[in-house]
Amino acid sequence: MLMIKAIVRPEKCDNVLAALMEAGFPAVTKISVFGRGKQRGLKVGEIHYDELPKEMLFMVVKDQDKDFVIKTIIDSARSGEKGAYGDGKVFVCPVEEVYTVSSGVKEV
Repeated sequence: MLMIKAIVRPEKCDNVLAALMEAGFPAVTKISVFGRGKQRGLKVGEIHYDELPKEMLFMVVKDQDKDFVIKTIIDSARSGEKGAYGDGKVFVCPVEEVYTVSSGVKEV
């Protein structure tokens, strides 16, 4: 199993969640975060915004679903055809074990 963490623009979050739901991946955890990427924030006039609002989505998927889920996220989070700085990142991490809290059962 793999954990996919996606950081996306707040205005694209609903698109990503809807696309994941439609694709059959409804289990997602969403957290509002602040940060910056390669663009180093945003300057508007004399004001420099060092940290920008983003949404972080977490989901655990089977190894064989990884590429499909990543494509779904990228396609629904990208700004325009070519994308833009600040559209976000997708991270993939291995998951060694998963337990259901209510039952204590280890998932396979």
